[in-house]
Amino acid sequence: MSDNPVPKQFSYGGQAVIEGVMMRGAHKAAIAVRNPEGGIVIHEQPLNATVYRGKIAKTPFIRGMIGLWDALGLGTRALMWSANVALGEEEDSKIFTGPIGWATLGVSLAFGIGLFFILPTATASLLESLLGLQHSSFLVNVLEGFIRLAILVGYIALIGQMKDVKRLFGYHGAEHKTINAYEAGAELTPEVVAKYPIEHPRCGTAFLLTVVFVSIFVFSFLGRPPLPLLILSRVLLIPVIAGISYEIIRFTARHMDNRVIRWIIIPNLALQHLTTRQPDLTMIEVAIAAFKRVLVSEDVITEQEADLPIHVEQPVPAAGD
Repeated sequence: MSDNPVPKQFSYGGQAVIEGVMMRGAHKAAIAVRNPEGGIVIHEQPLNATVYRGKIAKTPFIRGMIGLWDALGLGTRALMWSANVALGEEEDSKIFTGPIGWATLGVSLAFGIGLFFILPTATASLLESLLGLQHSSFLVNVLEGFIRLAILVGYIALIGQMKDVKRLFGYHGAEHKTINAYEAGAELTPEVVAKYPIEHPRCGTAFLLTVVFVSIFVFSFLGRPPLPLLILSRVLLIPVIAGISYEIIRFTARHMDNRVIRWIIIPNLALQHLTTRQPDLTMIEVAIAAFKRVLVSEDVITEQEADLPIHVEQPVPAAGD
């Protein structure tokens, strides 16, 4: 038994991975992946106690910045591990850790910052010159925000046409349905879980959209300095924007009974239709297995109640190991 059992009202989260789902609790994360033989391989990953249960987790704005960084690393490693399991190469999982793991994370971050922050800033500055808007910094910053939104939606819609990404989005839908069913007190079986909504207010997609709108608000106070300083300010303020956006997502998710909040999050839920697909029952089965593993590890349910497939202990080393 753990020293700090997690109450059933804990806000569980998750992420789709290759042919599977990662679910995250307060103490551990569990990754469940369908291997080529059709079996489900499950791995438990301890979570950083300082980040998820220490003072950081209780400090507004700071918890968002630190927690999201840790979640990014955890999610990247889970994706790499899941790819190996899906290919039947679990024993080679260390290929994608160490320097390669850090390099992959670094390239992913650089790509994201370049595409969603630097490119919109440079494009808005170009339009500022072409349209003669040098004396309308607020308008240009709003324009930059809408360019960022268009790039985000366009990018998601484009990659969503790829066959493998469609399957990934199916597992994303399975993750949402499973958490929705649990929070509604429903029985966690594929047939029951399938009836629940594909959207969830704490989704990472909702977070991305919130980042776009928060960035418009924050950047509107900065004017339009020379382009190098403008780009630098955008990059340096990413943690601040992320921290604010995280708190907004937390607040709205906890006040879903409020009619105004439900109205405000309509765009967030709508955007999730681009990053989720209706999952089949086999995908939901995998999501349930990951979620039950987390519930078992945190003493919410017993092994007998979970009735899980064989648990394969396959460590996911930290990126620097």
